[in-house]
Amino acid sequence: MIFRKRPKPEPPIRHATDEDFEEVVEESNGVVVVDFWAPWCGPCRMMEPILDEIALEYADDGVVVVKVNTDQEPLSAERFAIRSIPTLIFFKDGEPLFEMIGPVPKPVLEREIEQLL
Repeated sequence: MIFRKRPKPEPPIRHATDEDFEEVVEESNGVVVVDFWAPWCGPCRMMEPILDEIALEYADDGVVVVKVNTDQEPLSAERFAIRSIPTLIFFKDGEPLFEMIGPVPKPVLEREIEQLL
């Protein structure tokens, strides 16, 4: 008997640029989690599978995960005074509410998102 792995669904993560940040994040209704990251950042790479799972599990609740590469989009990072990565900023209805700096365990993210829903 041969077992085949089911392909994992592609997480609905959006990528924002300096040009479209306002449209993608600030004009959105509901909860948006913005991940400021860089490809060379080890802790950022540790967060990637966690954010993929969050994006999949909370998509039906209207939660959107947006990634901003701080190397390619320095104006967005500067605008929010990003000094360390990964930094997660939680928005609700276009307003930034709070941020978390460094790697964050999935249960902590889930708790914070649940409180915003």
